[in-house]
Amino acid sequence: MYQFYMDDILLPVTPGAMTLKVANQNKTVTLINEGEINILKLPGLSKISFNALLPNKEYPFAQYEGGFQNAHYYMDKLELLKTKCLPFQFQMIRTDDRGEMLMDSLDIQVSLESYELEESAEEYGVDVMAKIALLQYKSYGTKTIEFKKTGTTTEARVTEKRDTSTAPKTTSYTVASGDNLWDIARVKLGDGSRMNEIYELNKDTIEAAAKKYGRSSSSNGWWIYPGTVLQLPS
Repeated sequence: MYQFYMDDILLPVTPGAMTLKVANQNKTVTLINEGEINILKLPGLSKISFNALLPNKEYPFAQYEGGFQNAHYYMDKLELLKTKCLPFQFQMIRTDDRGEMLMDSLDIQVSLESYELEESAEEYGVDVMAKIALLQYKSYGTKTIEFKKTGTTTEARVTEKRDTSTAPKTTSYTVASGDNLWDIARVKLGDGSRMNEIYELNKDTIEAAAKKYGRSSSSNGWWIYPGTVLQLPS
C-alpha cells in the first residue's frame, strides 16, 4: 500500500506512478591531446513528479484523513504551498500487508516548483487532475569573511564554525518540524541506523504522540511530531 503526503496532507487518491530524477552536475571538458574527460561532482537536487487525482466525489477506494474533502480543498493547499515560499516535507510511504513501513519509503524536504490543474469531462468526469513537480530542498547557511589589508596585500579570513567537540552531551532532544528518527540518530548519535534504539527507548512517548494526532500508531517511529521530547541512548 502506498500513501503520498505533502506537508502532512494525505492525497486522497494515491498516484499510479512517480518519477524521481537525481540531477547530474558532472562536467565534461576536452583536454589538448587527451580528448574528453569527466569531472565528477556531487549530485544535484532531486526532482519528483507525479499526477494526482483530486476527487469531487467520495470514492470507496480513496483515503480521507479527517473526512471527505472536495477537489477545491486540495487545490487551495497546493496554492498555499506555492505562494508561502517555504519548504515542506514530502513523504511517500510504502507498507506491507501487516501495515509495517518498508525501508524504500521516501521522506524528503522539498519545494513546490509547479503544478498544473486539468479538467476533462471525458477522462476525469467531475474530478480534477493535478500534475505536480517538486524539487528537493537543502538548507544552507552563510560564512563571514573578514578582509584585512597589510600594506599592498589584502588577506581574507573565513570565520569557521565554533568547535562543538567539547560541548556537553545532551541526554534528550525535542523534535522539531521536519525531523525524522534517522536524521536525529545521525546527528545526535553519529549513526542513523541507531534510530531503532531511539524508538525503543521512547516507544510509549512516540506512540502517545501519534494517537494524539489521530493516528492508530507511529509506524515504528515513522511519524514523530514537533514538541515531543525524546530521551537519547548513551
